[in-house]
Amino acid sequence: MNTYLILDLTIHDFDRFREYISKIPAFIEKHSGRYVVRGEQPTVIEGDWRPERVVVIEFPSREQANGFLQDSEAQALFSLRHQTTTSKLVLVDGCL
Repeated sequence: MNTYLILDLTIHDFDRFREYISKIPAFIEKHSGRYVVRGEQPTVIEGDWRPERVVVIEFPSREQANGFLQDSEAQALFSLRHQTTTSKLVLVDGCL
């Protein structure tokens, strides 16, 4: 079953965030992930959720998504994202 990481982020320091943008795709690919939505500005249809940018990454399984999230070599990049953005991240399984 496919699993999706959904990231809602507001970038505060784009100059520093560029490093994350340039390096994180290799880690996504390493864990068999792929971008479904890549930093797009959403159109709010209902409710009070107002994300500035949304990223959706698809993985073939929850195990591969967790492997990405726990990858020791990617932790410095995750820290960089935390320093340069305000972000919310959820993991959700797709339908069978």
